[in-house]
Order: sequence, then C-alpha cells, then structure tokens
Amino acid sequence: MDPSTSSTNATTSKSNSPDGLVLKNNLWSSRDEPKMGFASVSAGEDKPFDFLHVLFDSGIAGGTAGVIVEAALYPIDTIKTRLQVARGGGKINMKGLYSGLFGNLVGVLPASAIFLGVYEPLKQLLLKTFPENLSALAHLFSEIIQTAGAVGGAASSLVRVPTEVIKQRMQTGHFASAPEAVRLIVSREGFKGLYAGYGSFLLRDLPFDAIQFCIYEQLLLGYKLAARRKLSNAENAIIGAFAGGITGAITTPLDVIKTRLMVQGSANHYKGICDCVKTIAREEGIHTLFKGMGPRVVWIGIGGSIFFGVLESTKEFLAQRHSKDQDSSSFKLG
Repeated sequence: MDPSTSSTNATTSKSNSPDGLVLKNNLWSSRDEPKMGFASVSAGEDKPFDFLHVLFDSGIAGGTAGVIVEAALYPIDTIKTRLQVARGGGKINMKGLYSGLFGNLVGVLPASAIFLGVYEPLKQLLLKTFPENLSALAHLFSEIIQTAGAVGGAASSLVRVPTEVIKQRMQTGHFASAPEAVRLIVSREGFKGLYAGYGSFLLRDLPFDAIQFCIYEQLLLGYKLAARRKLSNAENAIIGAFAGGITGAITTPLDVIKTRLMVQGSANHYKGICDCVKTIAREEGIHTLFKGMGPRVVWIGIGGSIFFGVLESTKEFLAQRHSKDQDSSSFKLG
C-alpha cells in the first residue's frame, strides 16, 4: 500500500474513530496506551528496535509468568505424570503432590526467562524484516510465530530438560529431594542422565511451543482487530486458556513418550522414541498414549490463562515504567 494513501486513510478516519481510539498501522489503539518496548502483535514501529531492551523485559515477564503457573498448578502436573507412568488400572497415589516443587521452580525461572527472552525479540526482529503491509498477513505471521516459538523452545531446553527429569522422578517417588536426585542420577547414569529423553522432549515441546504461541497470537490479533481496542487481562487469559487447552490435547501422546523415557532411569525399558511407542502399543494398547489427557488439558488450559494473563500484565507494567523513565529523562533534559 502506498504510504501517502495510508496517511490519508488514517487522517480521514479520525472523525469516525471509536471513542478514545486512534488508527495506527491499520489497527485501532488507545490514545492513552503507553508505547511499549515490545508488543504481542505489533510490527512496523517507527522507533529503532532495541534488541537488548526487549530481551531483558521479555525475560522478566516470562520468568514471572512461568514461576506463578508452576507454583499454582503443580499438583495437577504431578497427577498427570503419575497417570502416564502407571501401568494397568491401579490407583494413583495422591500423596506428596508437591514433591519436587522447589527444585522445579529453580529451573523454571531461568527456562521461562530464556524462552521469552529469545521468542519475543526474535519475533519482532523477523516481523521488522518484512514490509508493514505484508507483516499483517495471517499466514506470514503464523510462520514467524512458529519459527520464534521453536527457536525459543530449543534454547530453553538446555535448562528445561534437566529440570523436567528431576521433577518427574521426584513426582513418581524415585528421590526425596532435588540435590539427592542430581547426585544419584549423575553417579548411576552419568551427566547424560540429566538429559534423559532429550529427543522426546524436543519432539513434544518444539511443536507445542510453536502451536500454542501461534494460536494465541493469531487469536489475540483477530480479537484486537474485531474489538478495535486494547484487550483486558481477563480477555488475554481466556485466549491463553483456549490456546493452551487445544495444544495440550494435541500433544498428549508426545508427552506420554517423553515422560516414560525420562523416568525409566538406568532400567532402559525403552531403547528410544520409536521403541517406546511400539512397546507401549504392544504391551498396554495404543490408548495408553493418551493417558493423562484430562489433567494435562486442565493443567495447561488453566496454566495458559495464568501464564498469558501474567505475561501481558508484566509486559504492560514494564512498558509503563519505561515510559515514565523516558518522560522523566526528557523533562530533565528540557
């Protein structure tokens, strides 16, 4: 689209704009809305892209959201893990549902910070490489989000996998504490034991991260275009819950495979991903690959609502803080 045409359209639309909204980059936004250092679905900003600034703020927002979700919903995750590991129709132990929580939080904080710290600036960097009139196309935006999500997931996996191994072995009663788990895993299986099931983790999480964030960002963009206003935290949370629930259900078989490989330890009941699938199907039935789907959907659905709600709130808080700092600096210079 010709820039002069865009400018004319924006000018002529002011008189017909909804109350308190202005047209910017073909999107309605609040006149009072602060200029964010980063945004969920924006592209084509006029100001220079500050990669380090976005990385830092995204890391803080991601780490905060990740820790809150894990602390709030850990018992549901424990039940899901025990369902996936259990063979046959035996009862699930409902004791010690918070086993391994503290050690998990120690790993979740940097892992979530790394994921968002890579995802958000990479997403914006990719968006800025395309002309503004193309960056709003749904299929292009989808590809960009999927790429950013996959790269962010791969980067954070270096921390997330050992955390997941220790957490799930404590959830299933293998160890009493995180330090004991690290010490015994390394002594029995070597350092590589902390990365047991790494391939299956990537097989689950790379598509999970890409799909979940793609669904969330697309719904967020569509909702904003339809509502022509800034969304509330409750609306962000509802969209996050929907994206998380759908993605959680789709990726349940991959989660079962990952769990089995991570908790088997030195027993080596499964030789790898393919052998795990074949053995489960042969010995327990293909339906076993969908064990724990209910708790997983509830856990990720509620977790998605909390995560994205906290994420957007933290991002907005940081943006407002930076805006005040900039105004203060401008006042002092003036």
